[in-house]
Amino acid sequence: MSKHFKLKRGLDIRLKGAAEATLEVAPAPVTVALKPIDFPGLTPKLSVKADAQVKAGDALFFDKYNPEILFTSPVSGTVKAVNRGERRKILEVIVEADGKNEFVSFSQADPLKLSREKITEQLLTSGLWPFFKQRPYGTLAKPSDQPKNIFISGFDSSPLAPDYEFIFKNDISAIQTGINALSKLTDGKVYFGLPGKVSNSIFAGLKNAELNTFSGPHPAGNVGIQIHKVAPVNKGEVVWTISVQAVAFIGRLFETGKLDLSKTIALAGSEVKAPKYVKTIQGALVGSLVKGKTKQEGNERIISGTVLTGTKVEADDYLGFYDQQISVIPEGDHYEFMGWAEPGFGKYSASKAFFSSLFPKKEYVLDANMNGSERAYVVTGQYEKFLPMDILPVYLIKAILANDIDKMEQLGIYEVVEEDLALCEYACTSKIKVQEILRQGLDVMVKEVG
Repeated sequence: MSKHFKLKRGLDIRLKGAAEATLEVAPAPVTVALKPIDFPGLTPKLSVKADAQVKAGDALFFDKYNPEILFTSPVSGTVKAVNRGERRKILEVIVEADGKNEFVSFSQADPLKLSREKITEQLLTSGLWPFFKQRPYGTLAKPSDQPKNIFISGFDSSPLAPDYEFIFKNDISAIQTGINALSKLTDGKVYFGLPGKVSNSIFAGLKNAELNTFSGPHPAGNVGIQIHKVAPVNKGEVVWTISVQAVAFIGRLFETGKLDLSKTIALAGSEVKAPKYVKTIQGALVGSLVKGKTKQEGNERIISGTVLTGTKVEADDYLGFYDQQISVIPEGDHYEFMGWAEPGFGKYSASKAFFSSLFPKKEYVLDANMNGSERAYVVTGQYEKFLPMDILPVYLIKAILANDIDKMEQLGIYEVVEEDLALCEYACTSKIKVQEILRQGLDVMVKEVG
């Protein structure tokens, strides 16, 4: 039975440059890449060497501690390079596409007629398993686990977020097939979250999933918030999360027997000349998507993902594994003398510190300037305004800094990942790197508690 949840805490940051409902098909990428750094806790082991020939669906690397979890090539071609960092850490595996679109053949079948073991095997060998994340910890789901439930958020409430109703309007059949597969992976339920303000949603007719609606400001679209409201994670329990895009990938796999990782992303932000949607492929080169489409090349911040949780990238970097948008905003590499003392008629502040809060604009152009450095960390009650969960985020962060595992457990670390506290970091008066500290705490919990 579906339920509606109304959230009061949070914040909608209204940025200029949301993608218009127009679609551009990007040229076939010359190179694509898979980056192990996109997967927290992963220790990769190579399956190929440079100059190896691969098809779409061939393994490039695997998880050292869970070798059945494969990471496969999105295209056919040649392994151009394996880039490494300190201590020979694998940073990315680059594949040069040959344009032939050769695929590894997988089983074409109705998931409802398959066993859990058969579905799991196909997802593992195709390389789609890494799209499953587990709570707690926000790490790769383990195939051997039996999840209590599986959660999908059917909308994104973050700044400049893509419109899923537009992106997936032609993918409903594949999404339904994907949900059918998910329903065989758990003895619990598959939950699908929808925005309460949407009527006649394209997702309204989905079967084998419980549809719930959520209204209120960001982070209403975060799957972690939806889990907290619908069926919270308790100690010893595991739930899985997966994106709508990944569900479509799974559906295509079972419907066609091919690994089709084509996707539509939002190219958005105030520095984009004509914000729009772009059809590309998983792991595409960022430069191929943004070149010539921004206002001031060289003085902008390109972000793979959202402005709150995404990663700063350059034109020669690659689209993040889980990212559904590229955001481009001003770099903000300037200094404002006595900027804090100005009335700020045209500025935006989450704390309503400027006069602009009296006459708010519909949209703002915000840059990446931090407007100061890290300061003393004090308890202000500020974070709680932006987190619609029954936890105390400041005390949780302090428990992580103190490496107090018992306190971390008591204060709700099993329920959150970085994106859930992203607004807290944005609004933080002390400029604390909340998301980075939370990931450190989650890594400690993985090692100590498992």
